[in-house]
Amino acid sequence: MGHYDEGFSSGAVAFSFLSGALLGAGLALLLTPQPGDETRRMIRGYAKKAEDDLSWIAKDARGNVENAVEHGKDLLEEGKKILGSAYESGKEAVRRSKKERTPVDEAG
Repeated sequence: MGHYDEGFSSGAVAFSFLSGALLGAGLALLLTPQPGDETRRMIRGYAKKAEDDLSWIAKDARGNVENAVEHGKDLLEEGKKILGSAYESGKEAVRRSKKERTPVDEAG
């Protein structure tokens, strides 16, 4: 899972930052007088940068999910071992209890 800082994952923070940067850049492009060709070129550049950044965030998120799944599998296996051991101990305790009973215990 991603690193959490006060309830926000690093991916969410990065996405928020990227969204704000793109919004600011878009407003700057719209409000700054320049030729249309140059504006379109700059918009394509910002779009490519955003695509690259989002791709990185997606890869990071995928890696975090894969790590969480692996950790979950490990915990499940450990839990199975503990439960199996507890079950066997319980069965053994019942067997010993039955062996320790005397005929008087069963009659009374």
